[in-house]
Amino acid sequence: MSSSARRRLVRDFKRLQADPPAGVTAAPDDANILVWQAVIFGPDDTPWEGGTFRLEMNFSEDYPNKAPAVRFATRVFHPNVYNDGQICLDILQNQWSPIYDISAILTSIQSLLSDPNPASPANSEASRLYSEHRREYDRRVREVVEQSWQDEPGETPDDGGDEDDSDAMNDDD
Repeated sequence: MSSSARRRLVRDFKRLQADPPAGVTAAPDDANILVWQAVIFGPDDTPWEGGTFRLEMNFSEDYPNKAPAVRFATRVFHPNVYNDGQICLDILQNQWSPIYDISAILTSIQSLLSDPNPASPANSEASRLYSEHRREYDRRVREVVEQSWQDEPGETPDDGGDEDDSDAMNDDD
C-alpha cells in the first residue's frame, strides 16, 4: 500500500499543515489518500474576494512525476476554467514538474483567479469579457462569488444549485 506517490502525498500534507499558505486549504479523503478536497478563498482586493471555491484533486500512483487532475467543484466564471470545472493552467499540463507540491498547485490556481491568461481561453465568453468588457466580467465574477456561499458539497459546477435549499438565503433578494 505504501508507494512513493502515497509517501509524497503524506509529506505534502504534513508540509501543508505545518506551513499553510494564505487562502488555501486541502486534505485527503479519509478512505483514499489519492483523492483530495481543497478550498481556495478568493484573493483580497479582487472581484473574487469573499468567494469560497471547492476543488477536487485526483492523484495517480505516478505523482509527483505526473500532475494531478484538478477541477473546480464550485462553479466559476473564468477565462481559464472550462464549464465542467477543469482548469487550463500550464503547471497542470505541459509545464508540470515534480518540484510542485499541493501548496504550489493551490496557490497557482488562486493566483490564476485574479490574473487569468485570456490568450489561452477555456471559456471564450469569460475571456472576451475579461479583455473587452471588464466591468461586465467583474459583475459576473461577483455573481459566482455570491453563489459560492450557497454551494453545497457534492454539487457539480453546472448544477447551479437547487431551489429547495436556497429558501433561507432568499431574505435579501
